[in-house]
Amino acid sequence: MFTFARPVVMGAAAAVGVLGFAVPQAQAADVTVAPGVTVTAKADANTRAIAAANPAAVAAGTSLCGAGYTLNFAERLPDASRKGTLFTYAKPIPPGGHYDDIPTCAIFDNNTGSAKYMKLKLCSNYTAQPCSVNEGTFSQYAGPVFQKKGGCGYVYAIMKTSKGASSAIIDAKRGATPCD
Repeated sequence: MFTFARPVVMGAAAAVGVLGFAVPQAQAADVTVAPGVTVTAKADANTRAIAAANPAAVAAGTSLCGAGYTLNFAERLPDASRKGTLFTYAKPIPPGGHYDDIPTCAIFDNNTGSAKYMKLKLCSNYTAQPCSVNEGTFSQYAGPVFQKKGGCGYVYAIMKTSKGASSAIIDAKRGATPCD
């Protein structure tokens, strides 16, 4: 279930999304997959399909990340059974810039219907920049977590029945953005 219903305090912005939070406007390189929902031009077909099938979830995640973020990557985890869904967002690449220079954001949605221990860790490819982590027992989602210069880094998503559980329901490491 894509809900993202945990309260979040946001600043003012021009447009309002499904949950009443600010939603950034699309940029020319983005691809619209549903009304008001865009993904980056480099997003893969799976990400576009998830976004088209779940536009409210993508809009809610965009709102949680804040103004200017666009969906880069989405994946059902651990597989099509979808116990969780990992979303990564990024701001546009500045002129003359590269993916490793852009701010990134990640959210890990809990689709189980019950509270689980979740850990979401977003790491930049800049080794001097510490990873951003959100962990705890969540019924809805972990995150958002941010990196100021996070492109070409990694995002880790872990879900267990409890923090001390020896096995994971989900243990995934993915690229934070579609790097060149």
